[in-house]
Order: sequence, then structure tokens, then C-alpha cells
Amino acid sequence: MYPITILFIFLLILFLGGIRIIYQYKRAVKFRFGRFIKVLQPGFRWIIPVIETVQIVDIRVITSNIDTQEIMTRDNVPSKINGVLFFEIKDAQKAVLEVADYHFAISQLAQASLRDVCGKVELDTILSRRDEMGDNIREIVERETKDWGIAILDVKIKDIELPENMKRSMANQAEAERSRRARIILAEAEQQAAVKLVEAGKMIDESPSAIKLRLYQTLADIASEKNSTIIFPFPEEILYKKKDSKKNIE
Repeated sequence: MYPITILFIFLLILFLGGIRIIYQYKRAVKFRFGRFIKVLQPGFRWIIPVIETVQIVDIRVITSNIDTQEIMTRDNVPSKINGVLFFEIKDAQKAVLEVADYHFAISQLAQASLRDVCGKVELDTILSRRDEMGDNIREIVERETKDWGIAILDVKIKDIELPENMKRSMANQAEAERSRRARIILAEAEQQAAVKLVEAGKMIDESPSAIKLRLYQTLADIASEKNSTIIFPFPEEILYKKKDSKKNIE
């Protein structure tokens, strides 16, 4: 009876030792005697202990930081740039068989591509066209990793660290640009005001009664201020009429 019990316990341990639960977001690459057999799908799976092994691969989107790289741009500006890369595994078999450590390999490729892309352009281009720089890096990395069963989804440039003197220069440039825009806006406002004044002058020339209405409005505004002294403008045409009447009498 004891041999049967021992055999039962051995088989039970063997069975329990071969149980594998594969989650929905993972795949298991199965090997037998070190040779690839197949990719196991999610669910309850059983392998032969010792003889068979599995390597679990996560097929969700994976985030990989691109470490800070010291880069000399095309216009000879030293800068420190880092970023982030998003990728996912499309073929678990290739990701395991074609590259030893796909996560480390992608990280190294991304760092080299970041230095290569940013080193060929000027600093202003990097600052103003980050998305384009990220797309260029993604294309380079994706071209190298397509045989690994890995898809590069996106690459983003995060931080750009500049020397202090360059920061001050950029701040001065931004201040000068704001001052220039303010002067342009002021000049445009003065130009529009001048145009309106010219139009008003033409209207007054065409209608002499308009100047009288403006005069009366000005007097009303002065009276509302409760001033002790009021300077009353005297119409010139009345003075001219008075002189003409004196000449006629003489």
C-alpha cells in the first residue's frame, strides 16, 4: 500500500508542479528540452515539470524611460535631453527568440537614436518641433526592432536642460519679442485712430453744423465739471460778419 501512496503523492506533486495560469494580458513561450514548441494562450495550462519550461511575456503597452543624454546640437549648444518610449509586443515568440533582453535593447536603441536625431538639428528646432523629433526617433527604433516582434507606438521628448547663460539669452529674447509685439499693437492702434480722425475731419468739412454740435457738447461737458472758470470759444464766422457790417456802415 505504501508504494501506491508514494506513487499517488508523486503524481500529485508532478501535476501541481506543472500547472500554469496565464493571464489575459500575457503570453507564455513554451520550451521542451530547451526547444521552442509553441506560444501558450491565456487560461489554465499544464506543462511537464523539468522537461518543459515556459517564459512569460507581457503584451500590454510598456513604458521605457530614455535616460538623459548629453547632446551637442547642430548650432553647438550643449544640452541634456531625455524622453519616454511606448512599445508593445506583437509576437511573443520573436521577442523571446530573436533578442536576449528586448527591454534593455530597446532602451539602448532609443538613447542612441535620441543623440543621433537631436544632434543633427538646431536647438530652436528641438524646442519648437518636439513631436517631429519624437516621430523621427520612433521610426529609427521601429526599423531596428521590427524583426523582434515589437511595435514602437510613440516616443516623446520630455525634458530639455540648457546651460544657465542660454536660459538667460532665451529669456531676453522672449522679452524683446514681447516688447516688439506691444509696439506693433500700439502703432496699429495709433494708425487706426489717425484714420478715424481724418474721417471725422472730412465729415466736419462737409457739414459745418457738425462743428457747432461738437462745440455745444464740449460746453455741456465743461459745465458738468463745476469749474469756476469756463473758456468759451468764440466762432470766427461771427467775428468776420461783425467786421463786414462795420465796413458797410463806414
